[in-house]
Amino acid sequence: MSRQNNYVYVFDTTLRDGEQSPGATLTSAEKLDVARGLARLGVDVIEAGFPASSPDDLEAVRRIAKTVGNEPRTTYPTPPAICGLARTNTSDIDKAWEAIKDAARPRIHTFIATSPIHMQHKLQLEPEEVLERATSMVSYAKTLTDDVEFSAEDAGRSDPEFLYRIVKAAIESGATTVNIPDTVGYTTPSEFGGLIRDIIDNTPGAEDVVISVHCHNDLGLASANTLAGLQNGARQIEVTMNGIGERAGNTSLEEVVMALRTRKASYNLETGIDTTQITRVSHMVSNFTGMYVQPNKAVVGANAFAHEAGIHQHGMLKHNETYEIMRPEMVGLTKSQLVLGKHSGRHALKDRLKELGFELSDEDLKAVMERFKELADKKKNITDADLEALMADEVYQP
Repeated sequence: MSRQNNYVYVFDTTLRDGEQSPGATLTSAEKLDVARGLARLGVDVIEAGFPASSPDDLEAVRRIAKTVGNEPRTTYPTPPAICGLARTNTSDIDKAWEAIKDAARPRIHTFIATSPIHMQHKLQLEPEEVLERATSMVSYAKTLTDDVEFSAEDAGRSDPEFLYRIVKAAIESGATTVNIPDTVGYTTPSEFGGLIRDIIDNTPGAEDVVISVHCHNDLGLASANTLAGLQNGARQIEVTMNGIGERAGNTSLEEVVMALRTRKASYNLETGIDTTQITRVSHMVSNFTGMYVQPNKAVVGANAFAHEAGIHQHGMLKHNETYEIMRPEMVGLTKSQLVLGKHSGRHALKDRLKELGFELSDEDLKAVMERFKELADKKKNITDADLEALMADEVYQP
């Protein structure tokens, strides 16, 4: 893939890492629907699954590769790349290739752990054995497809010097993308950004491949770490819709994409994402996985564009940028919400009543406001029906 240096590739792993969330299993039909939604969203790569994990997953990935992997998109020149995950062994790589080979742009993504704790306790391999396995399996994957991604699992807790060696070996063996995952969400933004910069500076050939970042949210730092990686030279982000994924989840696609768009002057980076599709795909993923999106979730939560406090509502009625750094229309919503509750003021109440067709004098508004506050102390949200009842009581009764 060839783009200008300020372009960020969006690698979506909702259907692989996201589906590994406990209870988030998707049917083949649901995975296909989500893949189509992601294609419309404009992601560059869809990691459709882990074909060696089960026959059903292999078949689901194959179905996505044959369909979404070949379907033209109205606003993009090519279909998204379709990616299958594989451990560094020939059996996994063969299954991944079997699943993705019919896509117009197939990618094999192979990985092996590189941290001391993983190599010793999980793999029970010496570092040189891990290096040899990575080299040989990237070379093998390269015989099947030109597009090979290599990941150094648990890179965030790996020895940097060993990372330089294994990344160099993967590049020399044919990897076109090298992913540096913070697999357990351990690093801080300064640490992770520094790691990305050091890998680029100390690895011959790093400038010729795409450096990718894949961060987990165990300390709530996934988006911050991902942005730090981009600031230090990474040009692919591995993300999921709504931030779903193992344990505390992955980096949220919507958070990083909107950070890059909202703070464009700071980052000077761009993606191919059609942000107006974000809310639609977010709802689809939430409905299919059964994973509820918390109301205060950034960008896609129910409260992301809702305002109850009177001071905030007054500001919003004067100019939306007083309390919103992005417009709801940018992510596919129709408008902001001024939620009427006990913290609301007379400006928001007057505005809502006007929308309902009631023009009040200051004296009448004061009377309705008193009753409104009494009701709001008992009821969390005030509906239009509640307001109409208040109007009937206060204004139109003899």
